[in-house]
Amino acid sequence: MPDALHVVLGAYPAATLTVALLKANLVAAVAILLVAVVRILARRAFGPAAAYQLWGLPPAAGLVTLFIEFARPHTDPAIFAISPAFIWAWAAGALAVAALFTVAQLRFLAQVRAGRGGPAVVGFISPVIVMPADDGHYTAEERDLIRAHEREHVARKDPRGAAFAALAQCLCWFNPVVHLAAYLIRLDQELACDAAVIRARPTARALYARTLLKTQLAGSALPLGCHWSPLGQHPLEVRISSLKRTSNTSSRASGGTFAAASVNAIRP
Repeated sequence: MPDALHVVLGAYPAATLTVALLKANLVAAVAILLVAVVRILARRAFGPAAAYQLWGLPPAAGLVTLFIEFARPHTDPAIFAISPAFIWAWAAGALAVAALFTVAQLRFLAQVRAGRGGPAVVGFISPVIVMPADDGHYTAEERDLIRAHEREHVARKDPRGAAFAALAQCLCWFNPVVHLAAYLIRLDQELACDAAVIRARPTARALYARTLLKTQLAGSALPLGCHWSPLGQHPLEVRISSLKRTSNTSSRASGGTFAAASVNAIRP
């Protein structure tokens, strides 16, 4: 293994890996901030699906930077002075975040088994739709809309993107911009699914908005993805406001030529 590391990372693998990770995070952070602004314009012009797909750009930029740093020789003497302790600290942080995600996911699964989970999609290999308990809180029409929304997550392969997003948060745990991106990705993903449901059921717009409100009041369905920030406009306001514009962008929202992973809820 040491020989393989030296072949890939050079004579000082710890130093090369540290510099590569830092530069990749810096480039990804710039791309995230750019997408955070452009997504608003894209959502208004082309619909939520196009805005959501823009999130494929930051990880691509980070990975390209990472490979470039691995490929080029480092001649700066200061790089060789980097201690391997940086790598151990990074690994410890990544494991700690992964542990937190695991605990939160297990708590959510326990809620599902107790009949208190949902609506949600659980699992990224064989996703399963979790519906709220049929206790009269939702009408049959509302449950049908909820089921349609969750099926959109499955059809868009959102859970697989969720696993990738969780991995990025673990590997980049020290980068606050990555965690901001995870928040915005989840919001844009929900907006895209909302728009898809309304495109298929344009007469159900008012009922869908009421169902959204009822679902939010019922509590957070996903322990790793619904801790909304108290600052600024509430995500529920954004989602309901977006429903008003869906009719103006429905023909454009179904398209999109961007490539990106779809994200539902952060999973370990």
